[in-house]
Amino acid sequence: MEETQLIQKITEDVLRLVTQRGAPVREIEADSRIPIGVSVRHVHLSREDLDKLYGEGYELTRKNDLTQPGTFAANEVVTIVGKRLRSISDVRILAPLRKQTQVELTRTDCIILGVDAPVRPSGDLKGSAPIVMVGPKGSVNLSEGAIRANRHIHCDESDAKRLGFKDGDIVTVRIPGEKETIFKNVQVRVVPGSVLEMHIDTDDANAADVVCGTYAELVR
Repeated sequence: MEETQLIQKITEDVLRLVTQRGAPVREIEADSRIPIGVSVRHVHLSREDLDKLYGEGYELTRKNDLTQPGTFAANEVVTIVGKRLRSISDVRILAPLRKQTQVELTRTDCIILGVDAPVRPSGDLKGSAPIVMVGPKGSVNLSEGAIRANRHIHCDESDAKRLGFKDGDIVTVRIPGEKETIFKNVQVRVVPGSVLEMHIDTDDANAADVVCGTYAELVR
């Protein structure tokens, strides 16, 4: 085979391989978009603490449903108070009730309150920050319970399989746009019945210019 023919053949082979490999990559990228939900400061209450704040046997009333099945934002709110006696009012209670009360804040909230809340997965409260909550019927002084929730993705088994996830994976995502941002250390939570959604707090959302309808893209 002459040199020119050999070069031609190699070029054609390379172009064919690039084309073959290119199509799946574009498909994966299009398939890897994840809706973003912005999580504003809120609290999850135990039965015992709801009784203290709103009265024994009180039941939360629904304001609006949240994306994840069985969850809703309640009409009821509390005031949270930090150790410097600075407060933030109208902090929404989310349902359903939990075994242990959890207060989820942003870094900005922590600065306002004078609270040093660690970044934690939901439910990991041992050694977290103390906080006080005030309701219409009383108050609750938590020795621990205030956290800054880690970035995480909710999904069910079918989405996990499609995206190549398993529960507990730590992944990286990109937020496209004029303020394009890469978020690392994003925890995957695979739970039956979950709706695919990435949760970030308002500090992260503002940094990445996230608005309603923004999608994250999984970085492979």
